[in-house]
Amino acid sequence: MCGICGVVWTKSACGISADILDRMTDAMTRRGPDDRGVLYSAGPYSYLAPGADAASSTSTLPQTSSDTVGGLSSGLALGHRRLSIIDLTDKGRQPLANEDGSVFVTFNGEIYNFPALRQELLRKGHIFRTETDTEVLVHLYEEEGPDCVKRLSGMFAFAIWDNRKKQLILARDRMGKKPLFYRCEKDRLLFASELNSLFVVPGMPRAIDPLALDQYLTYQYVPFPRTIYEGINKLPPGTVAVWKTDGSFQVDLYWEQETSLSTERTPEQWQNAVRETVSAAVKDRLRSDVPLGAFLSGGLDSTIIVSLMQKFSQQPVRTYSIGFDHKEYDETDVARNTAARLGTLHREFRVTPDAEAIMPDLVRQYGEPFADSSAIPTWYLSEMTRREVTVALSGDGGDELFAGYDRYKAMRYSVWLDRIPRFGRQLLAGPVRALIPNSVRQRSILRRGRRFLEALDFSPLERYLQWIAIFNRQRKNALYRGDFSKYLADVHEETGYDTLDFLSNTFKNWSHRDLVTAVSMTDLRTYLPCDLMTKVDMASMRHSLEVRAPFLDNRVVDLASTMPIAYKLTRHKGKQILRDVFREYLPPELERRPKTGFGVPLDYWFRGSLNQLIHDVLLRANSELTEYFQPEAIETLLREHETKQFDHSARLWSLLVLQLWFDYRA
Repeated sequence: MCGICGVVWTKSACGISADILDRMTDAMTRRGPDDRGVLYSAGPYSYLAPGADAASSTSTLPQTSSDTVGGLSSGLALGHRRLSIIDLTDKGRQPLANEDGSVFVTFNGEIYNFPALRQELLRKGHIFRTETDTEVLVHLYEEEGPDCVKRLSGMFAFAIWDNRKKQLILARDRMGKKPLFYRCEKDRLLFASELNSLFVVPGMPRAIDPLALDQYLTYQYVPFPRTIYEGINKLPPGTVAVWKTDGSFQVDLYWEQETSLSTERTPEQWQNAVRETVSAAVKDRLRSDVPLGAFLSGGLDSTIIVSLMQKFSQQPVRTYSIGFDHKEYDETDVARNTAARLGTLHREFRVTPDAEAIMPDLVRQYGEPFADSSAIPTWYLSEMTRREVTVALSGDGGDELFAGYDRYKAMRYSVWLDRIPRFGRQLLAGPVRALIPNSVRQRSILRRGRRFLEALDFSPLERYLQWIAIFNRQRKNALYRGDFSKYLADVHEETGYDTLDFLSNTFKNWSHRDLVTAVSMTDLRTYLPCDLMTKVDMASMRHSLEVRAPFLDNRVVDLASTMPIAYKLTRHKGKQILRDVFREYLPPELERRPKTGFGVPLDYWFRGSLNQLIHDVLLRANSELTEYFQPEAIETLLREHETKQFDHSARLWSLLVLQLWFDYRA
């Protein structure tokens, strides 16, 4: 894992200095503590790489005294921070060039099929100077241009500079495991792995995007392609962008997920296919020249991954779990038993999360508001795991691909209730729901029942948004100031903007499939990259830890996408085919144990240890929140939570994160 950044420009007034490039690069030192490299060109090329032989480095670059495009001075600046995983020598320093220095790459990630690609390119006469997966990119680009990205299996974000065509290529992996932010201006393009790196550049605009703020309050993250800042974007997953010195910039989707239903396999053939593809994905992710381990929660997905790692390893796998004081949020006893059963070298860390202490670092690391509170345990787990290993495998992706979330079962039940005439659903959503007592316990059956019934009168996708939204439409209307609500209404009137669009743009591609498949695959393309992958990348990279997710292998995704829902979701259980295929590795208690999330007890904290903090921050006079929200509405949320009328913990957390982001942003 690494950090990448860069700027290309066509007017000297838009260029940056070598010092700014150094600062952009070093703003991401945590992503790559092992090495650094920069390529800087503003007229004559000069290659700056601390520790490298300057003569040998510059000899690979085009020997030009000036570089102009259309009579305008142009320039190129590429930066790289390296976390060394494969080929630990300084030969792997980036930016890395092809044989004649006409193509350069700065790369973040891992390419798991690079050995096969390397052999293919060697047969075609390409010369390799390193053992890295990165070098495959420059030679594959020489052969196939921007389409080379279609051949890659892995997690990545990279930039390739083509000196012959004077163009810059940006690309991001299919599932959005690695981030890439950019700003495209009239005469330059800037990009980086983290927003904080971009803000090193003088004059970078910092205006808040009101639509991004509205989306954040809905989803607890800002969906791509927006960021919280106007004019700065996220490159969407599965896309490749080409910037040319004529000022053109085009973003294209290079991967279309298979949406058709496969009915050709027998049940046994489906099971064999799952066993083979998941096993191959795990095996491919064991390649590393540094210590490697795994996160182990004791849940189904991480247990399967660790079991297969143990199968392919010559020695016990190192596994790591984290525990908390609140029993409802603690899975260490299950993880401990699983580790003993599998024979791993298990380390268990018990921590007392100090949200107040880590919030400044947490908020700065993410660069924009991000309100998934499970970022806290992920942060601690990454910190503890990095003490012993540099790479860890995780079970991320299993729930989306194989219908593991309880909300998918709720969607199935709601489809059955859709057969009831509308007045009957309205009765359930209104008077019947009102009879169910409120519960402030996050995992209470009463609370879930109320949430289930309240959305029955909506269309299926709107119903799903109602369930997953932090602030649904009604609560946002109660929270927003009148002028902010009017602004959003005017934008909707003029452009048709709606927060639901982020889901519906994917959901519509699955309209011919069953509803559970449609929403789970929508999650795969929205929630997973914007929330789960963002959470893991930012938390792990803050501690210089690489995390690999075998379930998100291209082959596993393609297989699960075409699988009939009957193999995934039975009447009462999700991920059924995983249970059937890997049953030999699973402890019997997994079948009886309800699914638990990876969370923290926000509801308790806001009535206890964080009560003073949240009052001080959210009720502060003249805070930035008052520009958008009614102070009275925030006071109501606090009062109802403290008196246990409602559990507003997720809503309060999102507002707390937002205000602290205003306080601590770069």
